Amino acid sequence: MSNIESIKIAARLDRLPASRTLWKLIVLISLGGLFEYYDLFFTGYVAPGMTRSGLFTPASLGVFASLAGIKVAGFGTFVFSTFAGLWVGVALFSQLADRYGRRPVFTWSLVWYACCTIVMAFQHTGEMLNVWRFIAGVGFGVQLVTIDTYISELTPLALRGRSFSVNQFVSLSAVPAVALLAWLLVPVTPLGLDGWRWVVLIGSGGAIVTWFLVRRVPESPRWLALHGRMKEADAITADIERRIETEIGKPLPSPHVEAEEDDGEGRFSEIFSSRYWRRTLMLSVFNMAQVIGFYGFAAWVPTLLIARGIAVTHSLEYSFIIAIANPFGPLLGTFFADYFERKTQIVAGLIVMGLSMLGFAHVTAPIVLIALGVLFTLAANVMSYAYHNYQAELYPTRIRARAVGFVYSWSRIAAAFAGLAIGYFLNLGGTLAVATFIAIAMTVGIIVIGVFGPSTKGIALERISH
Repeated sequence: MSNIESIKIAARLDRLPASRTLWKLIVLISLGGLFEYYDLFFTGYVAPGMTRSGLFTPASLGVFASLAGIKVAGFGTFVFSTFAGLWVGVALFSQLADRYGRRPVFTWSLVWYACCTIVMAFQHTGEMLNVWRFIAGVGFGVQLVTIDTYISELTPLALRGRSFSVNQFVSLSAVPAVALLAWLLVPVTPLGLDGWRWVVLIGSGGAIVTWFLVRRVPESPRWLALHGRMKEADAITADIERRIETEIGKPLPSPHVEAEEDDGEGRFSEIFSSRYWRRTLMLSVFNMAQVIGFYGFAAWVPTLLIARGIAVTHSLEYSFIIAIANPFGPLLGTFFADYFERKTQIVAGLIVMGLSMLGFAHVTAPIVLIALGVLFTLAANVMSYAYHNYQAELYPTRIRARAVGFVYSWSRIAAAFAGLAIGYFLNLGGTLAVATFIAIAMTVGIIVIGVFGPSTKGIALERISH
């Protein structure tokens, strides 16, 4: 019974037109992701300040001290801890959103990571910094997965592409903000506190404020209906419908039920069933590949610029200029996100990322370095909003969060080790070695998505899961 009713709720949501009501919900959810991305991206921008504070000397690394032979691996351990925490969050705790709902996991994971990051900002050894970075990572790992499932389930069929591009535009607006703050604060010590600590604290404070805003977002009606909570699902859907009808000044069209979602127990093992194992394998390999380019550049851009002969101060300045491009990739996507296949957008983004990174390794002129960095960033974020949408589309509501969590977890563990690998390659062969490593990873991503990825454009979520 709940399955039939959930399809009726889905049909009512899928026929909703674009409206201020819907975009407001998307923006509110995206605000939760705003400070997740702030937290993720400050990793690279505070690196020079952390290193200058002596936090990553062999004496301060504790159990990581054996890695100090790699010159930049001291900070590499911080990158490793970030993504190791993310991996635990997405791999072990993403299932909570399938079990207890999107809304409670979405809101309380925001509080978790904000509080842990505040504690991290006051640590005075590299080892304890890494420990608290790991714990905080668990919180925002869960948050990122829940956001993807939330948006895919609340958004009408015709707006799914644009909703993810708007989501990423809002979230990635944090990147130029953190880059600007790092440029202004990392070289100085306001009130006697290291500038990088201020960068961390500003993000955590903003996340706590955001928590009060996102509490206004309703639970996913699709999730409620699937769990037999039809009165709540109907009430939320009816409220959205009523507000949209008032806004557009006419009745909504009748819902059209296209397909029923298959019955299933919603167990984790279902993602390896005959219907889904190919998608699970494809997305797992893709996530390992794409993250090497996406965070391999973003988390290391100031260090890579220094390796290209740019002074530390100018490195942060140029990094800020490159960072401004982050939200504009998804913003461009609003013009074509629902007109081209998701997999086509992903492959195109990967191709441009690989080529621009190879170009970055061969030039020295600051203006060309910045231009290639901007091009890489635009392509990376077109690829990013498209694949976040894509992987959430490929699984049914009953297992969406845990399935996305599993495939996404491979990007987190790959990023953890890629942070160490990029430190190694940078020391071994400079920026060219790093660029080659990234280009190879992009090629792998192109092959698995281009050859094995199914089409999803214009298809209802419930039909895609068939």
